[in-house]
Amino acid sequence: MTLIHNALSGALAAQAALSATSQNVANVMTPGYTRQGVLLASVQPLQSGALSAGSGVKVPSLLRFSDNYKTLQMWSAASELGQRNGAQPYLTQLEQVLGEDESGINSGLDAFFGALNAASVEPTSAPLRQQVITTADALAQRFNSLNQVLSNQRASVAQQRLTTIAQVNTLASQIAKLNKEIAHTQGTGVNPSGLIDARDTKIDELASLVAVQVVQQADGSRSVSLRGGQPLVVGARAATMVAVVNADGSQTLTVEFANETFSLANTPLGGLMGGLDEFEHEALVPLMQSITEMANQLADNVNDQLAAGFAIDGSPGLPLFEFDSTGATGVLQVRDGALAAELAFSSDPTTPANSDNLLALIGLQRQPVALPTLGSVSLSDAVTQLVARLGMQSQQNAAAQTTAQTVRNQAEENWKSTSGVNLDEEAANLMQYQQMYQANMKVIAIANELFDSTLAIL
Repeated sequence: MTLIHNALSGALAAQAALSATSQNVANVMTPGYTRQGVLLASVQPLQSGALSAGSGVKVPSLLRFSDNYKTLQMWSAASELGQRNGAQPYLTQLEQVLGEDESGINSGLDAFFGALNAASVEPTSAPLRQQVITTADALAQRFNSLNQVLSNQRASVAQQRLTTIAQVNTLASQIAKLNKEIAHTQGTGVNPSGLIDARDTKIDELASLVAVQVVQQADGSRSVSLRGGQPLVVGARAATMVAVVNADGSQTLTVEFANETFSLANTPLGGLMGGLDEFEHEALVPLMQSITEMANQLADNVNDQLAAGFAIDGSPGLPLFEFDSTGATGVLQVRDGALAAELAFSSDPTTPANSDNLLALIGLQRQPVALPTLGSVSLSDAVTQLVARLGMQSQQNAAAQTTAQTVRNQAEENWKSTSGVNLDEEAANLMQYQQMYQANMKVIAIANELFDSTLAIL
């Protein structure tokens, strides 16, 4: 009976091993699948005596070939790649818009000051004066168009952030549900490997949206939190991320968990949300402030200089531009009803052909303006330097994006080296376990023959 018992335990162990191998082969193309194997252990003799070799083999548990360090590295790489991917489309679009020569602010400034230069040849010419007003209006529209593009981008960032927050909340709920199922499954003795794979896939998706910290718990669940320690998932409970839109267009983020509210102000979020924050606060908002301030100082400088001169009829100069940072139609407009004869090109009320004040207006192109991101620069160089700064930010992010993609690919390959299915290895396992099963069945056949022979003798 011992012979049959040992062989039967070996055949059952081989069946378990073949079942695990077949599961691996079946899931060779399944994303996130972690290969499994059997843990074999010999059974000690159930009978006393020096001639008792043992009582066969047993399978205490199935092995799940997983390396937590490699998994954490893969999630970290997903966060970095998500952050770079989140900012790059916006940076590329802005770079294209600001770098457009024909419709950009630089060409508008050149046309405006070119019209002033042309008027200096004959300051009293009505067509030349009208051309100044026309180019001034075109310049104002260029400022307004660019400001609208920037405002649209900020609205797009805000909308994408809201969409991403909804995804974060959904993934957190799914991870919490899987935590509960895994803990229950382990308590009932059922293999939870498939559930663990599903949960790790969800955490990987979450890591691409926000950088996470993951802690393994004794019951098989995993707690997930943000970099700043704010909880997202604890056991079977999930937090809720909330965004409140402020009056200035910005958004305040919080995490609500267990009747507690955690602020995310000054928290480096990482992932896609971190990329959106980095783009908005380091590129978009400073650029919006610089363009608005540039329009404001252009209007003030031109209007102040015109106020120092006199129109053709000798009357004091009137403003040409109107600036309104909150204007519904734009930040910069030509004064409604402005006439060519009102342009104060002369410095002498009795000499309409005098062009001293006009020459001072032309000199404003070289006058410095103070911008938040650049400091003091000439009006003619301001946009060029803003474009150069934006281009540098875009190139730096693109280079970091390429590096992040390489790191992510390497992390995935490193994970697959431990957890991925190797068909050559599985084919070898199939042959070995098949031979193990056949050998044990042969032992059972021999044991039956010996038993029959013994019965025949008796």
